[in-house]
Amino acid sequence: MSAVAEQVDSASASAEGFIGRIPVRNLWLLMLYASDLFRTRGIGKVGLEDSPDDLPDLVAEILAHAVEVRQHRRLSLGYRSRDAVINRVRGRIDVLTTERHQLLDRGLVACRFDELTIDTPRNRFVRAALESVSRIVQRKDIAHRCRSLASGMKAMGVSGEAPTRAQMSTDRFGRNDADDRFMVAAAKLAFDLALPTEASGTNVLSLPDREATWVRRLFERAVGGFYDVVLSPHGWRVMCGGTMGWQIELKTAGIDKILPTMRTDVVLDHPSTGRRIVIDTKFTSIVTSGWYREETLRSGYVYQIYAYLRSQVGRGDALADCASGLLLHPAIGQTVDEAAVIQGHRIRFATVDLTASTADIRSQLLRLCEPIQPVTTGT
Repeated sequence: MSAVAEQVDSASASAEGFIGRIPVRNLWLLMLYASDLFRTRGIGKVGLEDSPDDLPDLVAEILAHAVEVRQHRRLSLGYRSRDAVINRVRGRIDVLTTERHQLLDRGLVACRFDELTIDTPRNRFVRAALESVSRIVQRKDIAHRCRSLASGMKAMGVSGEAPTRAQMSTDRFGRNDADDRFMVAAAKLAFDLALPTEASGTNVLSLPDREATWVRRLFERAVGGFYDVVLSPHGWRVMCGGTMGWQIELKTAGIDKILPTMRTDVVLDHPSTGRRIVIDTKFTSIVTSGWYREETLRSGYVYQIYAYLRSQVGRGDALADCASGLLLHPAIGQTVDEAAVIQGHRIRFATVDLTASTADIRSQLLRLCEPIQPVTTGT
């Protein structure tokens, strides 16, 4: 278990509204930053993050409005496969079933065909999101609105079981599905917001490995989503989850099978100023105990960010030649922001305090994009 998770485990059991020592509202904030909704239609610019305690109500209202718009224009239909015994040929004949049951003697035929239906996985997912978010919102009118819309969708025929997130990940949007894309993005965030609330109840929970992994991934996606929305209008290019290649001159036949891939979490480029920031997020304490001193940076992480930077030098990319690195860790009530220039690359080691206010978390993330001038050593 990570050091952050261990800190979380030590929380008092009498607090309320926390997952460990991380306030639920700050997990909601990270979910907002990580969500597709934050990137959609300028939602990231309308101040949702300014009131994280009200975030479920705001997202529920956005979701309800999106569903009302879709219902006004009619919910999208989709095809589903059916096997049925009918009195006319439709689709493909199931010859085996037809012969086995001697259906032709009775004027029937077994067929397999596709039919249009409103009971699609997408619509079932949205209906379930309305039901889920209605249980955590504070405003009774919004809760009633969500429940009514969910009941209305069920009355229209959207009555099947809700698909899982894994099943929804295979859902593909066409060119005419822009409104559905917005509605589903709101539904996904509404589902996510309900998770920590339903998990925590009124007591502080420990943060076992499952939750630690979940928060780690959430933190990584949230950092990328925040910078994508906030920095892109200012000339930054934000790339999440990219890979870097090694400068290989000679190799043996089997090296490609065992050489690890360098995969970055977030890369920020600002071409007009020639800046590149390679960000690697971690979910551990930024320092650990050393052999000869009380605290030291984790050497493996330092080597990793160093490899990201130095391996790209001299490949014809001016931004890579002078790129800087950022090792970014979440923290509980702790602030670290240190830097050093190593072989021409500025490497920064910093934390984001997940117990801070929303405004502080935002300002911490923005500050990490500003140049820092380490103290130079004397000659």
